[in-house]
Amino acid sequence: MAEMRGEDRRAIPRAVSALSSILQRVADLSDLAVHRPPPLHHRAAAFHGLRRPNISVHGYLERIFRHADCSPACYAVAYVYLDRFTRRHPPVLIDSFNVHRLLITTILAAVKFMDDIHYGNAYFAKVGGISLMEMNCLEMDFLFGVGFELNVTPMIFHSCCYLLWRETYQWELPPAPLRFQYCCSTEEESSSCQ
Repeated sequence: MAEMRGEDRRAIPRAVSALSSILQRVADLSDLAVHRPPPLHHRAAAFHGLRRPNISVHGYLERIFRHADCSPACYAVAYVYLDRFTRRHPPVLIDSFNVHRLLITTILAAVKFMDDIHYGNAYFAKVGGISLMEMNCLEMDFLFGVGFELNVTPMIFHSCCYLLWRETYQWELPPAPLRFQYCCSTEEESSSCQ
């Protein structure tokens, strides 16, 4: 048996791998589109970096998973939060300049909403490779950006889990469209996401 060398060798949950796969494809496609960063006064401008981080989306999510000790359900809820944020701000494209900041922020919000015991903003800032001040600002921009609507109904949660499951087993199913897949499947649910 190989020596663990002090590292946590927990298996990455499928929800984390599926989320990273979806967001990497979305970011890659958005990078190909001709678009400009959001205007400075736009809520999403805080998430836009000046350069692409050197870490992949999968590597970043794996880092968060290894160090943040949040439940796998938080990753599904973070996906719902990303869905809500992009629906409220349609001109925002998830790309390689903002996906990392959006991820650390939505996961932080999901952890605070879902888990009874969790690390604080300072710890998440270190895990995310940003300053505490930036983490606090991103959290506030995100919360205002989704209108503080953090509750996720069981129906929306299960819909999101199905999308993540589908991504995990994509080779057994017809290919999913190469776009950000919304968690809400009906018009009635859509209105609750906005």
